[in-house]
Amino acid sequence: MKTASLAVLTGILLVLSFPKFGHWGVAWVALIPLLVALRPLTFTSALLAGILAGFVQYVGLMYWVTHVVVHYGKLHMALGVPVMMLLALYLSLYTGLLAGGVVLFRNRGIPAVASAPLLWTCLEYAKSMLFTGFPWENLAHSQFQNLPLIQLADITGSYGVSFLIVLVNAAICAFIGTDDGGRRKALTGAAVAVLLVSLTTGYGFWRIGDITTRFEAVPRRTVALIQGNIDQSIKWDPTFQKETLRIYRDLSLQAAKESPQLIIWPETATPFMFQNRDELHDAVVDTAKSTGTWLIFGSPSYTRHEGELRFQNSAFVLSPHGEIVGKYNKVHLVPYGEYVPLRPLFPFIEKLAVGVGDFLAGTGFDPVTVAGKPVGFLICYEGIFPEIGRAWGRNDASLLVNITNDAWFGMTSAPFQHLSMTVFRAVENRLYVVRAANTGVSAIIDATGRITAQTDLFARTFLQGPVQIHRAQTFYTHYGDLFVFSCMIALLVIFYKPGGRRPWSTKFRK
Repeated sequence: MKTASLAVLTGILLVLSFPKFGHWGVAWVALIPLLVALRPLTFTSALLAGILAGFVQYVGLMYWVTHVVVHYGKLHMALGVPVMMLLALYLSLYTGLLAGGVVLFRNRGIPAVASAPLLWTCLEYAKSMLFTGFPWENLAHSQFQNLPLIQLADITGSYGVSFLIVLVNAAICAFIGTDDGGRRKALTGAAVAVLLVSLTTGYGFWRIGDITTRFEAVPRRTVALIQGNIDQSIKWDPTFQKETLRIYRDLSLQAAKESPQLIIWPETATPFMFQNRDELHDAVVDTAKSTGTWLIFGSPSYTRHEGELRFQNSAFVLSPHGEIVGKYNKVHLVPYGEYVPLRPLFPFIEKLAVGVGDFLAGTGFDPVTVAGKPVGFLICYEGIFPEIGRAWGRNDASLLVNITNDAWFGMTSAPFQHLSMTVFRAVENRLYVVRAANTGVSAIIDATGRITAQTDLFARTFLQGPVQIHRAQTFYTHYGDLFVFSCMIALLVIFYKPGGRRPWSTKFRK
């Protein structure tokens, strides 16, 4: 009972660390109850305790999935809740493996302060990659408002921040409930934790100043983000198409009075095939001409692929003269939202995923030149993947444009969670990120990860502000997840070090 209570407490504390609650300081102690609970446990018991902690966490963070699949996927509530719980259960396996791994390493004589940060970094990376990847609210994302600390992400990616959080949790835990001898041993781990956090914070303050200085000479350009606040239930109604366009046109003309250099509409802002040359197409082109401004907007499109007509989720770029100068097709599609993965292996899934699109993924990250500057795109879900932001950085993008439609989420915490993850794409690659969301949260994020302006949720409005279109190359942009691979090697080294006790000890097998 005590073990379960401690595991549940860790899950609750982790929920409090993320938006909407957003108490980022709680993350630095959230794992302590679970780590304390692991001390007398066998591998199996630890695994189950970790799964319980993770399940509580992800039910608290992912509850909005039920709203999406019931309200828009047309699943009955009796199916919608289990769908969310299955996702939470899958994600909780990684927390379970952390707990089990800590016990496994303990049986080799390796304390949690050494094993837990390495284990969690590797597990978080696996969660972000396996089965198309789902890095939703990795531990580092709780710190998106902790600007000095997250500057580390331009070296290690977000995984380095997660590493530090787990290290501090384990270092504090080592002092709890131990005798004087145990506390003396714990001092080494604590000293390492204090040193690394101090160095990281110092680097963060220095780097913020450094990036600010580097960008001082870069001209400021005004960007206008249009938040149409189109109700998802009528968004695709053909009788509402002209009204949708009128809303975006009126807001764009209002924004144009301040002479922005770029106007951005959200994902699928045009709920029709823009590439069809009809009056709706002409109305969009006329908006670009009327504002005299570059216009980026989301629209469904189509292409012929292997003899079939296939749909794509695209971003179009129009010049101030109304010419189509570029197009990006979304590469990382949303599983069970834009396509059904594993269809040949699990044909029954398609029956459950009613209304799921069958989109064709794009094939590359080629920046589009906008007003003389190379621009990269993150369409919706792509904003949570560090490798996609990095791909644009490596291809010399000087600005990241994130267009999204978060109307699906309703008045839940999901839009705020989505924004928190996007902050890291700015820091990792030292690029401004401008985010236009149909119902919010639209935002401008500078190259240090600071949100300089943002909108309210479910407001029909536009957001205008300065951006600096410039690229400052980073270690992470060049070398990617080298830190994670280093953690993997370190994990193997300490596990197989000579003289360590056998992990499959008698205590372990109980």
